[in-house]
Amino acid sequence: MRQLNRSSTALAVLALMTALAGCSSVEGLMSGDKIDYRSKSKQSQSPLEVPPDLTQLAREGRYQAPSGSISATDYQATSNVPGATNAAPEAVAPQAIGDMRVLRDGNQRWLFVPATPEQLWPQLQQFWQERGFVLAMDSPQAGVMETDWAENRAKINDDIIRRTLGRVLDSLYSTGERDKFRTRVERVNGGTEIFITHRGLEEVYVSRERDQTNWTARASDPDLEAEFLQRLMVKLGADQARASTAVAGAAAAPGGTAGGPPARARIVPGQAAATLQIDDNFDRSWRRVGLALDRGGFTVEDRDRAGGLYYVRYADPKMAGREEPGFFGKLFSFGDDKGKNTLTGPGRYRINVKADGERTVAAVYTSDGRPENGEIGQRIVRLLAEDLK
Repeated sequence: MRQLNRSSTALAVLALMTALAGCSSVEGLMSGDKIDYRSKSKQSQSPLEVPPDLTQLAREGRYQAPSGSISATDYQATSNVPGATNAAPEAVAPQAIGDMRVLRDGNQRWLFVPATPEQLWPQLQQFWQERGFVLAMDSPQAGVMETDWAENRAKINDDIIRRTLGRVLDSLYSTGERDKFRTRVERVNGGTEIFITHRGLEEVYVSRERDQTNWTARASDPDLEAEFLQRLMVKLGADQARASTAVAGAAAAPGGTAGGPPARARIVPGQAAATLQIDDNFDRSWRRVGLALDRGGFTVEDRDRAGGLYYVRYADPKMAGREEPGFFGKLFSFGDDKGKNTLTGPGRYRINVKADGERTVAAVYTSDGRPENGEIGQRIVRLLAEDLK
């Protein structure tokens, strides 16, 4: 963990002198909470700082599904809710939400709320914004919202120097980590299921002299995901004790397990499309593939559960003039000597999930429905298999 960013000694001394001279008392910045994603961009609603080597994607029209196709939300609304209309319902007041519960499958937890996605969406927006995040993706059509990269300032030691110097120039301090969270909603019988997935980055030295750093992916944190589910329950009206108990004692979902290793998955060779076989039924496999896509950083533009389709998109980091670490770096690096990205533009694909007896298969297709079994298709199923096995 980095406590001080590299800066000139003179600047640090000047800031310290100013703090000591101008403050009759030093007030700690940290509230004592283990999570503090407060951001200077919160008030202006401008994007949070994007770590170096990451792609800052455009926000206008970036996440709209292709014209002429029906969205997952629209499809499920018309198929599951008789007499549904296009009028947006009122947001649900927190005190009006009753039988919320947390479900669990292995180390994956999610929240069931007896309300519609349309009613919950404004509450979800407020939830993340009130916690210091800027929404980089906000697509009710796809049922997905995602925060920008942010730093958990609560991880910085709150010592005397921090409390003094930090008041004047807080940016001198850094954890060397960034986080983002994706929220996905699924319409189900009787309400909505809400999934929160975490992606993390850490800053590492890449030179022997320790004067150059780069951002690399770090493992997703299921405990952090559970913490935000608990806080979301409180936002939606549950008291703190009930929310804490619900997350800690989450019941196994139908067909799921409250503990033990998840079902295995493997790549199936010799198929027309790059294919993954999952030792699980369709319902669990659909959910697990969706979570794997979220954790892998795929952009899910739309989904059709009845048809077993996830419509996903990749953004070529080279198009933005930067290389993104982690998932995108692995996906688009073809092993050439110079590590150059040979993909020339963004690509859209379909992940088709369908039952196969007692198992489920997931196959990769192009945006127009042709089997994809090239290098990209194989990379996609390998990355999914790593998360699912």
